[in-house]
Amino acid sequence: MRETVRKSVGPAGLTRFVCLLAVLAAVGLLPWLSGRDPALTVLRARSAEQEATSEALAAIREDLGLDAGPLSLLGRWVSGLLRGDLGTSWVSGTDVLPSVVSGLQVSLGLMGAAFAVAVLLAGALVAPVLLRGRGTAGAFAAMLAAVPEFLLATVALLVCGVWLGLLPTSGWAGPEYMVLPAIALGVPAGGLLGRLVADALPAVLDEPWVELWRGAGVSRARVSAAALRRVLPPLVPQFGMVAVGLTGGAVAVETVFAVPGIGRTALGAAKSQDLPLLQGSILALLALGLVAGALAALARRRLLGPALRDAGLTLPAARPVRTHPAVPLTLAVLLLVAVGWGLLRDPYAVDTTARLLPPSWARPLGTDGLGRDVLARLGHGAASTVGTAAAVCALSLLAALALGFLPRVAEGASDIANALPPVIAGILVAAAAGPGTRGAALAVALISWPPLAAHAAALVQEVRASTFLTAQRAIGASPWWILTRHVLPSVAAPVTRHAILRLPGIALALASLGFLGLGAQPPTPEWGLLLDESRAYVERAPWAALAPAVALALLAGLAVSGAAYTQGRARRRGSRRADRPRTHEKDLPRHPKAATDGRDGNDETLAGARHA
Repeated sequence: MRETVRKSVGPAGLTRFVCLLAVLAAVGLLPWLSGRDPALTVLRARSAEQEATSEALAAIREDLGLDAGPLSLLGRWVSGLLRGDLGTSWVSGTDVLPSVVSGLQVSLGLMGAAFAVAVLLAGALVAPVLLRGRGTAGAFAAMLAAVPEFLLATVALLVCGVWLGLLPTSGWAGPEYMVLPAIALGVPAGGLLGRLVADALPAVLDEPWVELWRGAGVSRARVSAAALRRVLPPLVPQFGMVAVGLTGGAVAVETVFAVPGIGRTALGAAKSQDLPLLQGSILALLALGLVAGALAALARRRLLGPALRDAGLTLPAARPVRTHPAVPLTLAVLLLVAVGWGLLRDPYAVDTTARLLPPSWARPLGTDGLGRDVLARLGHGAASTVGTAAAVCALSLLAALALGFLPRVAEGASDIANALPPVIAGILVAAAAGPGTRGAALAVALISWPPLAAHAAALVQEVRASTFLTAQRAIGASPWWILTRHVLPSVAAPVTRHAILRLPGIALALASLGFLGLGAQPPTPEWGLLLDESRAYVERAPWAALAPAVALALLAGLAVSGAAYTQGRARRRGSRRADRPRTHEKDLPRHPKAATDGRDGNDETLAGARHA
């Protein structure tokens, strides 16, 4: 027991503590990093009409203790925190703790509803794989994961709330108020989770024990449950991270539906530089991330059982997904035609007499609120949008693969980074480096690696505890051989597919920062800006918003189906397995128990099936 506690408080605990201090220190320095006078910002937040005289600013500085400097303020806040006091709001003058607790309760309720929607949708996406026993390219699930949450929220508000009048459109006064926000948040999350599970299932369903169980008369439901139990351990951290992301990253959806959640509270505090309220909100989100990470780690250990400790895991062999080349080819043609056609047009030409025109032969995708050609802006924004998102995705993948070999360090850092909303990270980076595309890319890169690192760390831990790796050590394989021929190939392929699936989400995170003035600035034809600029008139001119949204969905489908087709083709040509290379029979001794009792191990599986 002591050994378990010592390990849990070791590198992971130290990393959590250091990262927690770093984030809280950065938040505490925000008013000074931004280069703006915090007294002036607080004065504007308290009363926009009051004149900013030197006497008024001096009174605010004295009242808040700003002359003492940021370190003194941070020290006072920490000392109050040790007494259970989060301080007093600089703007409203009320206690911070009740506001943080209220916002967290709202966000947790919304997270629970959205997570239920995500699990139901993920189950619907996984069910065909369980029934047919083979995987798909995953283009549809990737498209769902790429749906912009704030656009889906706006459409749901208009259709279900305004046109049909079925559900309330704003506020938070009962269970019916969480239906539309939960759908807007749950659909992209469900597409992501469903794709991750469906990507891992085919290899498990192809294992010998599945056919043995079916031949022994085990029900389909029992086999499906066992298969899900086998694929879930490395994915359990993803479920926890999605839940935390639904809590703190729902700022846009909370804004659309006027939901007083913790993410919206933190954003308002950051804009007004209400430092105590911002610190309390961020601390609540970080604590939630730590709790979710601990629960996910505990659930994963329970699912794996003693096999992880005893190095008795048997990893499923990779199975290529058969993808018809027409799927990625069709998606690529549609994207290339749209982008190429748009590059031939002027994306900056303003014609106020042609505002919000519907699609026509002259303007195939219509015009926006300033009369600019939507197709032209879509084509010219492709390079900056896809290029920046791809660069951030590649950087996150490299960081995840590197940190995956330090599971305990990655576990602690990823819990903190995942709990930090992209908006807050963007504000902190913009305060230090200024707004712009590079600053937004850096902010998203700082928080986009945790899901990939958690996936890589889980796979590394399971590969190191697998029986075939134990056999390789027993026959004298060098550590470098094991790393390059077994561990790295087993980890790199599934994590790369995971990174490709998150590419559109990274583009959307960049878009949300652009919406807040922290990323690409108008009139840049960036896809995120196109989405944000069209939200105000989505009811009158939906084509202006649908064009970049459909482009992001096509990009997601192309990335996932293209990767599946490339991988399947390479394996059909006899290339080395990407998830785990084949271990030649001459290099892999038989299981010790099989060597002593004359059985090959399948008898045990069959006996277990009969017992079931």
